[in-house]
Amino acid sequence: MTESKRTLRTATLINPRAANYKWKRRKLLRAYLQKKLPGEIYDGLGDTMTTTIARATSACRDSDVIVAMGGDGTVADTLQGIFDAGKQRDVLFGVIPFGSGNGFRKSFDIPKNPLRAIDRLAEGVARPIDLMEVEGRVAAFASIGATARVTGEKLRGKVQGLWGHLLAGRRLFDTPAEEKTIELTDGFDKSGPFEEKTISSKFFDCIVAKTNHFGYSWRVAPEAVIDDGYLDITLFELGPMKYAFLFPLIYFGVYQRRLRHFKARRVVISGRDLPIQFNGEFLGDRDRIEFRVLPQAIRMVIPPTRRAARRFKKT
Repeated sequence: MTESKRTLRTATLINPRAANYKWKRRKLLRAYLQKKLPGEIYDGLGDTMTTTIARATSACRDSDVIVAMGGDGTVADTLQGIFDAGKQRDVLFGVIPFGSGNGFRKSFDIPKNPLRAIDRLAEGVARPIDLMEVEGRVAAFASIGATARVTGEKLRGKVQGLWGHLLAGRRLFDTPAEEKTIELTDGFDKSGPFEEKTISSKFFDCIVAKTNHFGYSWRVAPEAVIDDGYLDITLFELGPMKYAFLFPLIYFGVYQRRLRHFKARRVVISGRDLPIQFNGEFLGDRDRIEFRVLPQAIRMVIPPTRRAARRFKKT
């Protein structure tokens, strides 16, 4: 993590509930983290009233590198805290996966093993990445429709993690096929570039993303490029039975080649009671939702590997 010859001050924000509270039992992991990335550790133990967002906002005042250690929710809250502090241009951002979903880490080829991830972070390189804004929140991926409905059901249930998602999957089959309006600004599709485009769709699911993966390594947006300056929009215009039958192809990002796909800097989706999720968190139902790209929003420390570099546009 060579930003300059000076020593960078690091703050690591840890969700103590991540990975079923394993952090409390991983004393060797804590010692390894302090050895490789010396600095402040905010793990929330004994301070359950302070949110990750608030901790990230506070940590930005005295740190050069802010590290999120947890799942996609911890990543999202840490990013939000950095942006709330207005420090996104001043600090570096890093990720150590320690949760159940970890779709964000997959998009950057960050090892799932936290010890290996710490090593990659310590030797990593900083590169600017795009993010997006949705309803005043910073996000890397979002969905409107069936997968958001499943996420909401899972978060309301008692069973979390992968099994919670599988149990909530029944909500795929009661997602209504109603007309939606999609307004796209400053983008392009297979027919060429456009300044403004409005289309109608009865999509089953719509993915708006900057990164390639959802949780559990699901390659939901294979065409997304992390620093191309565009949102990646994919419309799943098929019924629930066909969606379930084709899910293995959808999971590996193969079937998406057949779907309507757009790049745009801004997108507005209107309809009735549209379920929305972003970064694995359920936002609720809305009649209108707006997304806009945040080009080169923050500098992220990525592994110094060719696979990680392939997530970025070719220059």
